Amino acid sequence: MTSPEEVRARLEAIRAARGGYVLPHHGAMAAALPELHATYEAMYRALTLDDHHLTAHAKEVVWLAILVACQEPVGTHHLHLFMKTGGTEAEAAAVFRLAAWAAGARRYAALAASWQQHLPGTDLAREYKDGAMRLVAGALDERLARLALIGAHTAGDEAWGLAAEIEAAYAAGVPEPEIAEAMSLAIWVRGVNPFVRATETWLRLMQAGRVTPSPAFRAWAETPGQGAFVPPPR
Repeated sequence: MTSPEEVRARLEAIRAARGGYVLPHHGAMAAALPELHATYEAMYRALTLDDHHLTAHAKEVVWLAILVACQEPVGTHHLHLFMKTGGTEAEAAAVFRLAAWAAGARRYAALAASWQQHLPGTDLAREYKDGAMRLVAGALDERLARLALIGAHTAGDEAWGLAAEIEAAYAAGVPEPEIAEAMSLAIWVRGVNPFVRATETWLRLMQAGRVTPSPAFRAWAETPGQGAFVPPPR
């Protein structure tokens, strides 16, 4: 049984690591699930605190897009971190517009599936991608906006919009490791399964030749046997 002193010590360690605050689930894990608590914190550090490919500011832009797209009230400290890394209210407003635009991707997906043939002079996927950039002109550069939308679509489990944004990100020269990191942040808000499906969308784009991967990512795309478990025949 975990002692009260151990619980308090764990919570104080969390408070120190998180800049002075704790959340209720920290206490539940500290009291009842100490092994999970330790692993949880290690993942939190690796996913959200440690430096990988995104700059500190770019990471917070993606975080804002994910949280707003998910209508998530928890996580407002990321707005503080966004401002701390050089963000402005004008830039935040642009991210909010992108998150709202991401919610319309399903409408464009339906249009592309059913109406594209009747509009031979209008590329609906291009309209969707260009519309997003018009919303943030002068406030966010294209590479950062594409990453924000990739994070939002991963969290929202929106395959059509995500595919469009991955294609646009490649066209804009966004490095693949930055795309992967933007996707991965959604794990914390929405869990692993939407991330799995997002990477499957990316994989299919590479395999279909719709994007041209680097050698490392081509190795991923060429690896056989990726997908859901299929029971062996009886």
